[in-house]
Amino acid sequence: MRPYFMHADILLATINAKWIHPSQALRLLKANLGSLEERCEIMEFALRQPLREKTDPLLAARPRIIGFSVSIWNHTATLELLKEMRQHWEEDDHPFIVLGGPEVSYLPEDAEIFRYVDYCIRGEGETAFRELCEFVINSAGNIPEPQIFHIANLNTIKSSYRLYTDEDLQKKLTYVEASRGCPYACEFCLSANSGQVREFPLEPFLAEMDELVRRGARTFKFLDRSFNINIERARRIMEFFLEKIKEQTFVVHFEMVPSRFPPELMDNIARFPPGTLRLEIGIQTLNREISARIGRPLDPERELETLRLLRQNSNAIIHADLIAGLPGEDIVSFGRGFDLMWEALSLPLAGAKAEIQLGILKLLPGAPIARHTDSFGMRYNPSPPYEVVETAAIPTRDLDRIKNFVRFWELIVNRGLMAPGCSPVFNRFMALSDLLLARFGRNWGIDKDKLIVALHEIKEDVIINDKN
Repeated sequence: MRPYFMHADILLATINAKWIHPSQALRLLKANLGSLEERCEIMEFALRQPLREKTDPLLAARPRIIGFSVSIWNHTATLELLKEMRQHWEEDDHPFIVLGGPEVSYLPEDAEIFRYVDYCIRGEGETAFRELCEFVINSAGNIPEPQIFHIANLNTIKSSYRLYTDEDLQKKLTYVEASRGCPYACEFCLSANSGQVREFPLEPFLAEMDELVRRGARTFKFLDRSFNINIERARRIMEFFLEKIKEQTFVVHFEMVPSRFPPELMDNIARFPPGTLRLEIGIQTLNREISARIGRPLDPERELETLRLLRQNSNAIIHADLIAGLPGEDIVSFGRGFDLMWEALSLPLAGAKAEIQLGILKLLPGAPIARHTDSFGMRYNPSPPYEVVETAAIPTRDLDRIKNFVRFWELIVNRGLMAPGCSPVFNRFMALSDLLLARFGRNWGIDKDKLIVALHEIKEDVIINDKN
């Protein structure tokens, strides 16, 4: 465990999903504190760490300000942490508590988590957090009134990549971003509220990447929501990494829009050696009516052709996303889209790995998809991560079956235990996941060897092809 920080006036903290996911947000806030940077420290925890391993170092540090970065995945854990810490503080003798991050930026003012904090920064915090700290640390008058939403100037904020430690670079994911925002208005996504893409200056960004490569970064994960919107810029960045990969091996992960893969971009992708490129391709739905309803542009034939070309002509590891529970989409439509994706991704000529990453629709606070709640009978869990539990098109029982399907698909197919064979596979794998749930009574915490045995025994009921 890292030593307690005893002398920092400002402490930045968050609970990461896993140890391998360092927070770029905290590093950006620290890097942009100006003269206060040297008075700031960062503490990061993992979601599964015991509560006391989180509270003890925070309480021991006794800073004047604690800033917590809150996301949908750590909302509940952060609330639990704040409640526990409150019990150890006197009413008038505790740090100034600040919240920020995508989760709290759109929460209503009466959300429970706000009962335990002094201030919330909504939107991007690089400039706003520095100004707030200057007020608190220097007693420079009244605390500024919270603004509706902060937008940082990407041309003036300082990069934070120097704050990654050597351990971060060599043993964890290295999160980087060349741009922010998205030009599309997919209503399930908070980027729908921006409607634009803002880009970091390219040459300074590439210089920072060069330094990270020199320091031994192993996995670059781009946070850009639509990396290939600007084709020439995307190619410049990919050319940079292609040159560096000649000197040392690492992995680069991009999230790309499936409708924007011109031949020149495919040429760049095809040149990445095996095991060095991961592509996250957001399909989400292949139903034109549903796609139009949620403001997502869709050309099914073109997007499926993109998946086929990537499988045939590149070594990229492909993660294709599909969402269940969209307003108006029933289980038949979802299954049909799933089968079409699997058919495109399971080409016999394909050498690299491909996965379908299945998700359940979530009603993110502030996401425009909330406008469909009444008209399409959408019912969501009110607690994070706010998953849909029923729609007019998919009753709770069938949505629960899909969630079970999602879990077993991840355990069995995405992790390489067995392959379901050629399309169509949705109905057959749904039957398999039903049988596995009946056998084990759960879809988590299952011993791998016992799962393999069960799969072999169930083969007579559901035909699957053993890859082992």
